[in-house]
Amino acid sequence: MSASAPVPPVVVRNPADRRTFVRATLDLGDVLLRPWGREAAELEATLDGLVAAAGDPLIARWNPFPAAGRTEAMTWLELREGGWDRGDAASFAVLGAADRTLLGAIGLRWADRADGLAMIGYWTLPAARGRSVATRATCAVTDWAFATADARRIEIAHAVENEASCRVAHRCGYLPEGTLRESHRYGDGVYHDEHLHARLAADPAPAGLAV
Repeated sequence: MSASAPVPPVVVRNPADRRTFVRATLDLGDVLLRPWGREAAELEATLDGLVAAAGDPLIARWNPFPAAGRTEAMTWLELREGGWDRGDAASFAVLGAADRTLLGAIGLRWADRADGLAMIGYWTLPAARGRSVATRATCAVTDWAFATADARRIEIAHAVENEASCRVAHRCGYLPEGTLRESHRYGDGVYHDEHLHARLAADPAPAGLAV
C-alpha cells in the first residue's frame, strides 16, 4: 500500500494582513490628493501651508494640530509618514493640481483593523471652502479604501456644532447613526456631543457627485 501524499498545512490569514493602506495619489482633475511626506518638491511651501492651517480659527477649533512653526509642522509630517509606513493610516495633502497650493487635508485610520473598521476626518483652508473640495476628497478616499484596503465600514464623527462637516458626511453617503454625548474634547477645551455617521462597503455610492 503506497504512502499517502503529505497534506499541506492550512494557512489561516489574519484579515488585517490585507487591510493595509498603500501610498497612492488620487487625481480628481483640478485637485490632487497626495500622501503627506518630506520628499515633496514644494516642502517649504507645504510647511508654511500647515503653519497657516494650524492658525486658522475653524481648524484650530475642530481639527487642531500642533504646527506653530516649520519644526512642529515637520514633526507632524513625520507622524503622517509613519502611518503610511505601518499601513494603518492614510493621510493625504489636498492640493490644487495647477500650482500645488495646499487646500486641505484628509486622513483615514483603522479604528479596528482586524474588523475592517476605519474612521475618516478632513479639513480645508479658507480658499478651498464652498467649492466641494472636502466632499470630493472624502468620496474619493472612501471609495479608494473600500476598493484597495478591504475596509468594511468607515465612520465620521464630528461635533454637533460643526455643520459644514455634517454636510460633507451626508453628501458622501455617510448615514447618520446617532449622537455621542460629550464624546470628544476639541480645540476649545470643551467636550462636545458628536454626530456619528457611517458608510458600509455594501452601501450604494452617492448619486450626482462628479469627482
